[in-house]
Amino acid sequence: MSVQKKIKNALVSVYHKDGLNEILTELHRNGVSFISTGGTQEFIGSLGYPCHAVERLTGYPSILGGRVKTLHPKVFGGILSRRDNESDAKQITEYEIPEIDLVIVDLYPFRETVASGADEQAIIEKIDIGGISLIRAAAKNFKDVLIVASKDQYAPLCDLLHENGAQSTLEERKWFAKEAFAISSGYDSAIFNYFDGNEGSVFRCAADNPKALRYGENPHQKGIFYGDFEAMFEQLQGKEISYNNLLDIDAAVTLISEFDETTFAILKHNNACGIASRPTVLEAWNDALAGDPVSAFGGVLITNEVIDKAVAEKINEIFFEIIIAPDYDTEALGILMQKKNRIILIRKAGTQNPIQFRSLLNGVLAQDKDLSIQTGSDLKSVTNKKPSSPEIEDLLFANKLVKNTKSNAIILAKNKQLCAGGVGQTSRVDALKQAIEKANSFGFDLNGAVMASDAFFPFPDCVEIAGNAGITAIIQPGGSKKDELSIEYCNQHNIAMVMTGVRHFKH
Repeated sequence: MSVQKKIKNALVSVYHKDGLNEILTELHRNGVSFISTGGTQEFIGSLGYPCHAVERLTGYPSILGGRVKTLHPKVFGGILSRRDNESDAKQITEYEIPEIDLVIVDLYPFRETVASGADEQAIIEKIDIGGISLIRAAAKNFKDVLIVASKDQYAPLCDLLHENGAQSTLEERKWFAKEAFAISSGYDSAIFNYFDGNEGSVFRCAADNPKALRYGENPHQKGIFYGDFEAMFEQLQGKEISYNNLLDIDAAVTLISEFDETTFAILKHNNACGIASRPTVLEAWNDALAGDPVSAFGGVLITNEVIDKAVAEKINEIFFEIIIAPDYDTEALGILMQKKNRIILIRKAGTQNPIQFRSLLNGVLAQDKDLSIQTGSDLKSVTNKKPSSPEIEDLLFANKLVKNTKSNAIILAKNKQLCAGGVGQTSRVDALKQAIEKANSFGFDLNGAVMASDAFFPFPDCVEIAGNAGITAIIQPGGSKKDELSIEYCNQHNIAMVMTGVRHFKH
């Protein structure tokens, strides 16, 4: 451990003052002198502690409506001076610059102002200049200066003061500097992204709240989640959430968000193995489970309605890893909590990121999230036979599923229930054959069922196979040079086909 460096002078200028009292008390008790500005100076004075105004140090008042307060050599010289540098020491003596050993500062709430829908002028005024400069200066000179750049660092600073008094080690100052640069880089990224809009001229993303996971996708891989999981979910019980759990939770939330009516879904490896929309949650659960009771083992369960005792009793009959719902009855929780490793989540109103990105090769691939949801008015009937009203409901249901299924994907559905899906196949024909075989294995009657495809049919082979299996209506994007061949086959065999014009690849 390196030698402790004493804190003699502290510059304190913060927007958020909650939790500052204890820090100021400890610093004052250890004989630290305060330098401050505006509201923070008044706050320090209200606690009965002496405080020197920055204006007194610089000889200049706060000007330009508060835009310029701390930007002065007597402030930055005191922060940036190298204590072991003879030339620096001579200059700060010559210009009567006090050494500043601790800087406590935070930044104007730029992100929050943007999120509030404020006008541009209000947003621009929340671009911090003095604060960000103080953070960078103090962090750069971490060998001599301790920087606290956010209210999130108040607690670590309090711990340090209680343990060491008003002094710090080089290792401690370097840790605070690292945290400060994380804050400043994230702040600048937010400002850039505001100005950039959706142009994507360069890629800038900063995510806070790192959470180390047990491992990544496999035990030999390191995994970290960056984000505020608690803003979207309340975990009532269960083991620590893993990397693969997070992938499944994201897929489950994305899927269930497509549905307004009461729906229950079961997912494995990010794909639905069972889903149904019904008048009640219990009916939806029973029919979702019937879609594939084998794959449901160890699955992720999600519904968009409150789970009651009757539903919980049925769910409790199988082994599952995660359940997600808007809420649970007290009796339902008592049943579901019988097995302590089950992850039980309440889904809150938080929103998902509208931009998706992944690292690959030597860069980053980014795109808008697929938020396109087709309705009845988006369907273009291209065959002589028009789908009936029940078939249209099933087609829209199946289209939502195929959109959220790994490509190449085929979905077979009937009466708003997943009969089977062909998932992640290299051939669309193979995906269809897989779906038909699976549906038959679980006893589904495909006569009168519908088929959804995530992309067009390059040849009429899929509609022929589907028709032979009993499919009576098909939904697909269209766009193949040979669409007419599929349409012609449907007309010859009394099958209805609609096109959406929207492809839903998912890789």
